[in-house]
Amino acid sequence: MKWNFRTAEELIAALRAGEVTSVELTDEAISGIEGDDKAINAICVRDFDRARAAAREADQARARGEDRPLLGIPVTVKESYNVAGLPTTWGMAPHRDYVPAEDALQVTRLKAAGAVILGKTNVPLGLRDIQSFNDIYGTTNNPWDHGRTSGGSSGGSAAALASGFGALSIGSDIGGSLRTPAHFCGVYAHKPTLGLAASRGMVSPTAPALPTELDLAVVGPMARTARDLTLLLDVMAGPDPLTLGVAHDVRPPAARHDRLSDFRVLVLERHPLIATGSAVRAGVNRVVDALVEGGARVERASPLLPDLTEAAQIYTQLLFSASTAHFPVEVYEQLRADAAQLAVDDRSLNAARVRGMVLSHRDWIAANDRREAHRHGWRQLFAQFDVVVCPITPTVAFPHDHHPDLLGRRIDVDGVEYPYLDQLVWAGLATMPGLPATAIPTGRSPEGLPVGVQLIGPMLEDRTPLRLAELLEQSIGGFQAP
Repeated sequence: MKWNFRTAEELIAALRAGEVTSVELTDEAISGIEGDDKAINAICVRDFDRARAAAREADQARARGEDRPLLGIPVTVKESYNVAGLPTTWGMAPHRDYVPAEDALQVTRLKAAGAVILGKTNVPLGLRDIQSFNDIYGTTNNPWDHGRTSGGSSGGSAAALASGFGALSIGSDIGGSLRTPAHFCGVYAHKPTLGLAASRGMVSPTAPALPTELDLAVVGPMARTARDLTLLLDVMAGPDPLTLGVAHDVRPPAARHDRLSDFRVLVLERHPLIATGSAVRAGVNRVVDALVEGGARVERASPLLPDLTEAAQIYTQLLFSASTAHFPVEVYEQLRADAAQLAVDDRSLNAARVRGMVLSHRDWIAANDRREAHRHGWRQLFAQFDVVVCPITPTVAFPHDHHPDLLGRRIDVDGVEYPYLDQLVWAGLATMPGLPATAIPTGRSPEGLPVGVQLIGPMLEDRTPLRLAELLEQSIGGFQAP
């Protein structure tokens, strides 16, 4: 395979120079999927005929002198995005035959930029897991160890990138769904500032594709390099043309700094509610070593940091309040009864989950007020620092666990078991206040599994963590093929 693991930037340069055609890139990508995806199961919906037609059109457009941002570049799309003519199921069996008539807005933007869509990537049931498996499409395996998860919910996209199935992919994130798969598979992902990239059409099956403002959830880019993330974010960014896009053209400002030595970085390694595994701590410290060697100012603590325990509790309540909005009445009433049995002083994450599922509007407003206080705290912190470096999850990719009860599952952190969903606290650190966060690979664990960290930046200054990701890629290395 000559091209499958090249970066999008390299492919664009080769296309412009006439070294390769989009048809050749697309055929090679398809050949790779047909040869290797049986073991990975990343591409759950193939669209090869239309991909080849789009590649021919891209080559014809380039011959006419056109030069769009992604013209002729093979990409994939998370299954949860509507693509006209392809099923959108979210892994839910009752919707296996649902086929939307219109593309999601981000799919429209990909096509307008000239991208060639190879197909759709696998997801967990309802996008509600840190793994990617469902009864329609089966399980996506980690390309580094097929007995382990690729992550979720954008696990198919991360596995596809790590396997060379397309140069770019688009996913979504509310509980680390971009960042965790990137960490587990050794690729890059960026969770944009909340609202920076419009999400219309990234919607559950049969639901209308309305230009609604989501709480917590974002759509974002995935790639094999930091610079490719920026390339794709530039295509995705901007408000919905049906709403704010009528009047606004939003683009993130330039990065605060261009040299590693100018960055002021706060490093977080430990969380008060869950241990951090040794492999992940080592990944964080590899980044610290590179920062220090590059002359950056690095600190391990700051009184400006918002309280991590309270942040996790607020995030958990807000996350779970959204998850039960359409539950049957009888299920909701049982949850209300369960919440009523909790001790008043129970501040565990499990209690936050239960309370979150039955939040009244009054209680949601109170939680949102606390979120706004945290946002202000982050503004103050980012007056003193440029980026926060911290884990994405406490562990590397874990073995497949398909137990149907998520609340009953456990996650092993260096021999100590914790509730499975407690691992979301690191992802929630950026999600709850709506901050941008870039996931980068930092090397391998002793077992040879990828290890990643996230770089959290100031709101709407997405290019700042993205630029630091580029600089760290130059100093510690980046993606490596399995």
